[in-house]
Amino acid sequence: MLQNDSRRDNTITESSTGRNEATAAAVTDMLPPLQDRFGRTFDYVRIAVTEKCNLRCTYCMPEEGVDLTHKDNVLTSPEILRSIAVLARMGVRKVRFTGGEPLVRKDIVELVAGAASTPGVKAVHLTTNGILFEKYAKGLREAGLTGVNISLDTMDPDRFVEITRRTGHDTVLRSIDLAIELGFPRVKINVVLMRGLNEDELYAFTELARNKRVTVRFIEFMPFDGQQIWESGVHFASAESLVHQIEDLYPGIQPAPGTRTEHHTFQAEGHAGKIAVIPAFTRSLCGNCSRIRLTSDGSIRNCLYSDLEYNLREPMRAGCSDDDVVALFRQAFAEKAKDGFESAPNN
Repeated sequence: MLQNDSRRDNTITESSTGRNEATAAAVTDMLPPLQDRFGRTFDYVRIAVTEKCNLRCTYCMPEEGVDLTHKDNVLTSPEILRSIAVLARMGVRKVRFTGGEPLVRKDIVELVAGAASTPGVKAVHLTTNGILFEKYAKGLREAGLTGVNISLDTMDPDRFVEITRRTGHDTVLRSIDLAIELGFPRVKINVVLMRGLNEDELYAFTELARNKRVTVRFIEFMPFDGQQIWESGVHFASAESLVHQIEDLYPGIQPAPGTRTEHHTFQAEGHAGKIAVIPAFTRSLCGNCSRIRLTSDGSIRNCLYSDLEYNLREPMRAGCSDDDVVALFRQAFAEKAKDGFESAPNN
């Protein structure tokens, strides 16, 4: 099995419009970095700006949807941008907006612009299902978005409907091409590859990297609890098995630089883009963790696999100081577990 830990690119040095370069060095009142008791430093925040989604993917959400947080309990734009500004003082350099589907939030362009102009922030990314991307793409580019991850789990329009319970396959493909055309520094395609459902499309997905300057990322399947399908192993394709299949498809394929979560990254000879495998469930990436998570209702989470949350929304609305915000983040990460298995031993 090929691995490339020693060649992984851990730097955050992106700029799309120049505004990040202009502000990165302008941080005032810098604080010691956010670290845990194991010496890991956290310089990347993922912010869920909404729980809402315009798809109903079978592995993510029941067909009828889920109960949503009341709108009054969702973080406002000023609260989100305040959190980013405080975190930037603690050394956070990368911001990613997620959901739900972040593009259903109507002020998403303003949020991106605010994050991109925050002193110290060097990269602002967004993860989307691509359905609304054409509507917002130009505005996001101009606002300072430096990277976009577009989720697509099949190259077959009929299977797309089966997985997402919605139409829009052609729209997502156009969104990928538009992201490349507009020159976003990083364009990635997120694929949840599932045994018995879309694993037969592995080659079709890897070939997207032949002529497109993208990274096709295969992510281990992590079902939500309500489906009761994890215990049976239905649909699960491990990162290890995916790596073996990629090596079989492209004999002699070479490791390539990737991000900290792209535990296995490759580039086939003559391909414009890359292929990556993310061990989301088998959790071999925990030692390199650098992520802070902020939920749409304002809770800090120190681990993807843990249900432990630290409420930030209520202290902010009660008038707490920035020093109090700093202290809450430090508390959350002082209590972070060693890895995802310790965080959630029963999952």
